Amino acid sequence: MSSLKVSIIVPCYNQAYYLNQSLQSVLDQTIPDWECIIVNDGSPDATEVEALKWCRRDPRFRYLKKNNGGLSSARNAGIAISKGNFILPLDADDLLHYNYLEHTMSFLENDPSLAVVSSYSNFFVGNKDHIIHIFKPKGDNYRHLLYVNQLVATSLYRKECWKQVGGYDESMKKGFEDWEFWLAITKTGWRYKIVEKPLFYYRKADQSMLTRTIQNHAESIKEYIIHKHREVYIADFDNCIRVMTHDLKVHRKKAQRLAQSNQYKVGKMLFYPWRWLERQFNSGVKKLQS
Repeated sequence: MSSLKVSIIVPCYNQAYYLNQSLQSVLDQTIPDWECIIVNDGSPDATEVEALKWCRRDPRFRYLKKNNGGLSSARNAGIAISKGNFILPLDADDLLHYNYLEHTMSFLENDPSLAVVSSYSNFFVGNKDHIIHIFKPKGDNYRHLLYVNQLVATSLYRKECWKQVGGYDESMKKGFEDWEFWLAITKTGWRYKIVEKPLFYYRKADQSMLTRTIQNHAESIKEYIIHKHREVYIADFDNCIRVMTHDLKVHRKKAQRLAQSNQYKVGKMLFYPWRWLERQFNSGVKKLQS
């Protein structure tokens, strides 16, 4: 078994602008027993230039370049060459609190039933002092992960768990791959631990992968996760139906509020002439064709 404690995996695709800040938060860790593998996922920007600067600066930084394959592929590639017993994924635009490792590692070292240790997270805009939200996850087992992801991607976990589940699902290129990964690990009996301190900084961007996933792909990816792990959802069948029915009610109420809003009514009035002209045009076309 390796004597190295932690391998921090930093995939980077078109985020060279933020990479220095992210890697500085790694260098600032109060515990020195780590390596950091920067994975260039076929990025066309200056990722390689910035990454190699850090490798020259400190030998604990390592660099891996690969063809673009998506976030899961990049994480798997970095973990495959890692030497640490624990893995910490870190996206290239996010930041660690300087004592993240100090406050999380001991739980995995002292409790063999734990697979994952996470923490509260500061969501920020611009710089890390501009906090707009603190995410406070709950629970300690897979049941708390069935319908909402309680664990951010940047959570510390045992490398043996990554091996057990076959790594991140590389077919999941549109998001929520970390949610599926945590569920795959914990459904076998592993538990997770939440440190009730904000030790992670998540950069909130107008157009991030998470935002695009929620806006465009959330339903289809949830369907994929449910099918892939159907046995745990079947075992929770009654509650599963309640959750899905609740979600349908919430969406219907949102649609009703929108239909009753002044903005919707004004828009409907403004577009009425165009809809009338469209109907007249289609009616004329049908007469010509008959």
